[in-house]
Amino acid sequence: MTELDIDWVRAQFPAFSEPSLDGWAFFENAGGSYPCRQVVDRLHDLYTTAKCQPYWGFPASKKAGEAMDESRTRLAGLLGVAEDEIHFGTSTSQNTYVLAQAARQAFRPGDEIVVTDQDHEANSGVWRRLAQEGFAIREWSIDTETGHLDPADLDDLLSEKTRVVCFPHASNIVAEINPVSDICAKVAAAGAISVVDGVSYAPHGIPDIAELGADIYMFSAYKTHGPHQGVMTVRRAAAERLVPQCHDFNRGNLKAWFTPAGPDHAQIGALAGMVHYADALSAHHGGASAHEIMRQAEIDRLTPLLDWVRGRNDVRLLGPADPAKRAPTVSLVHEKQGEDLANALVAHKIGAGGGCFYSDRCCAAQGVSVDHGVLRVSFLHYTSEDEITRLIEALDQVL
Repeated sequence: MTELDIDWVRAQFPAFSEPSLDGWAFFENAGGSYPCRQVVDRLHDLYTTAKCQPYWGFPASKKAGEAMDESRTRLAGLLGVAEDEIHFGTSTSQNTYVLAQAARQAFRPGDEIVVTDQDHEANSGVWRRLAQEGFAIREWSIDTETGHLDPADLDDLLSEKTRVVCFPHASNIVAEINPVSDICAKVAAAGAISVVDGVSYAPHGIPDIAELGADIYMFSAYKTHGPHQGVMTVRRAAAERLVPQCHDFNRGNLKAWFTPAGPDHAQIGALAGMVHYADALSAHHGGASAHEIMRQAEIDRLTPLLDWVRGRNDVRLLGPADPAKRAPTVSLVHEKQGEDLANALVAHKIGAGGGCFYSDRCCAAQGVSVDHGVLRVSFLHYTSEDEITRLIEALDQVL
């Protein structure tokens, strides 16, 4: 295993040298990560020198188009998909909304859509609303004690009428890493389309979509060190089963099918910076996989925090206690409300959040009221061991 060079990593993120943030430990990464300098520099350059309509013949326009093309090419390589299978939107919530409309027009009332109560509202609510159009919504429910989403329970939900199965790679509350490839294989065998919400997993290592076997995979770039954009991969076979949502003149252009509105060209051009950072991280660590480097560092940081949780009898951990089985998003239930605990941590210069984080159903299924909520502390590979120690010490005082 390759040990993370934390000093080098933090030097890649301008926030760690920003005076106004000095002394603060950032534990709200599940809501949005710090951007890497490769993205910041690229975005600043494009907004400064090439903020115009791309793909015309004059230099600034050509530069904008080339930057966007590079982002598409580099992301396709990282994700293991074709360039025209990548789609950009202002957020993952928008992408799922567009996707649901594409499915609504492609399938018929009476067809079945499987959703979970482990998921974020973005990959659940838009599909549930299709019940108003006559679609049958089937609920894949979590274990109320553990939050676990059992793949075996899916078997009874699949039928010849199943058209779409939506589930998270990892929940933003439970954080357990679901066996995506196994689930997608079940969905494919049933002749349905798998829609995987990767928003809470991708920040910890963007996966190879071909290896996962996901028909559709989505994540938010602003949680993977990038600008505020949603990235969605739709494999060609799945796209051809849906109805394009683009302008009529773009119907022959697969990469435009699920982009009904004009994108922010500069932000799309800046997305390549995320891949540049992943490449630099790998190169600095002797060619090791950026995904593996991130995951191992996070497991190392997560272990003492989960050990601390197990040592207390006044907090409940949602999700697995094994750091290798979860993302480093830790939701704690205490007699005090989650938001109150997060506010109390501010005095210790710890930035965290409290509530249900657009996952009301997930919390409610585990007996946590929306009004009470959880304290959620979430971090990434750039979080230092010292910051973990500070968090534990602050939690001891706050609780």
